[in-house]
Amino acid sequence: MQESNQEKRFISTKDKRLALLVWLRLARFYNHSNRGSNEHLQQWGITMAQFDALNQIGLHQPITQQQLGERLEVTKGNITQLLKRMEAAGWIMREQEWKTKYISLTAAGYRLYEEVVPRQEQFQIEQFCGLDSEEQTQLLHLLKKLQKTTESKEDLT
Repeated sequence: MQESNQEKRFISTKDKRLALLVWLRLARFYNHSNRGSNEHLQQWGITMAQFDALNQIGLHQPITQQQLGERLEVTKGNITQLLKRMEAAGWIMREQEWKTKYISLTAAGYRLYEEVVPRQEQFQIEQFCGLDSEEQTQLLHLLKKLQKTTESKEDLT
């Protein structure tokens, strides 16, 4: 496989260290934020993964299991286990039409969605209170740029 021009260019030791420091800070922020979110969500007895699924189902119901898996970027096995736990808790119902499984919130799931989503959104908003609006816009732009770069590299493999 040929290397792209970007991969061939020389990267100085200083730039390598800077890139690693950026990655480390980003990873630490992400891990800290996830831990905080999981602790925050414990009061409702749900995990971050369950919250993500609850939010996506609430926004897009009925949603197919495949669409939900794509939105959450998880494997079929992981989504199946996650949905089994949510169904056992009485938050969702799955209906199968031929080969397609549709997922919707139950009444209990919708009440949970209405209670948890606004509070979790506020919790997440507060994670960025140290940045003003302009800085948040700049960060969003930079993260989109990074995502685009990494996705284009994945397409080459």
